[in-house]
Amino acid sequence: MQVGVFIPINNNGWLTSTTSPQYLPSFDLNRRIVQRAEQFGLDFALSMIKLHGFGGKSRFWDYGLESFTLMAGLASVTQRIQLFASIAVLTMPPPIAARMAVTIDSIAPGRFGVNIVSGWQEAEYSQMGIWPGEAHFQQRYEYCGEYVRIMRELWATGESDLKGQFFQMDRCQLLPQPSARIPIICAAQSDKGTRFAAEYGDYNFCVGFGVNQPQRVAPSIARLVEATRATGREVGALVMQMVVADETDEAAMAKWRHYCDGYDHEAMAWRNAQAGADKTTDPYATANRQRNQGDNHPTNQGVFVGSYATVARLLDELAEIPGLSGVMLTFDDFIIGMEQFGTRIQPLMRSRSALRLAA
Repeated sequence: MQVGVFIPINNNGWLTSTTSPQYLPSFDLNRRIVQRAEQFGLDFALSMIKLHGFGGKSRFWDYGLESFTLMAGLASVTQRIQLFASIAVLTMPPPIAARMAVTIDSIAPGRFGVNIVSGWQEAEYSQMGIWPGEAHFQQRYEYCGEYVRIMRELWATGESDLKGQFFQMDRCQLLPQPSARIPIICAAQSDKGTRFAAEYGDYNFCVGFGVNQPQRVAPSIARLVEATRATGREVGALVMQMVVADETDEAAMAKWRHYCDGYDHEAMAWRNAQAGADKTTDPYATANRQRNQGDNHPTNQGVFVGSYATVARLLDELAEIPGLSGVMLTFDDFIIGMEQFGTRIQPLMRSRSALRLAA
């Protein structure tokens, strides 16, 4: 099983809580995390792009860096680990994103990929005067499809003349071409988004729910596997998963309960109001998943809480789900959590035994 880290490009990581570790993003913080991840043999690191936070007492995601710039810096201080930057497709023409990707590939040949962010939160874009209106909720994956086609044409041939519904290329040029194929990651959960991932992605993120329930992500992975049968393509399923670990199950659960006690109701209410702008009835869509997540669960992903042995066992159970390619980890405290994973959890994992044998 591949293992990656979802690095904290925005403040406070992925815990919308006033009692969880509070910190601001910086290059130095993310450099320390990714270099340690590389030393522990992790396969990839990915940074998201978020342009408007949720506010509240925790000022959740109000502070954030820019993804391509951050990953370019990390490319220069790493040697092996795969790096993925995220592009908010409404903010930048595809030829510019393609050229930025080639530039980072020149820093880290063969180690760079792009995560496609279609955009579900209106405030991120309306604040800049670039929100295209409610029609984007219905058209965003068609928009992304043209976006990816243009980038791939430019990377493969150095030219795109695509004439689409959203983009009109006029023999657009891009040289040099990348040193290797640049993989595309998607993070689509809706039925329409899953079909997009099956057609255009190399990987798609699937999201689990609950505490210590690895099998809850299985239906999402199964839907992706089914969609790839229709396209005849191989698309790896990656699961986003938070780890809260300690010496004992009791100590780890006490930390988790403490974070839940600080659940930032104001920030989450603002997020849910933003999600409500998308009127889709698809239960798997981001808007509906977030609205139906439940009270006092301060993260948007599944959580493994327990001793190092318990977390290792849960990750191994996750690895056995048919169709899974890998897991992307987040932590309550990234510096401590990365050290715990590398020295205490990963050595106990059957699904990472090949790494131990190689070492």
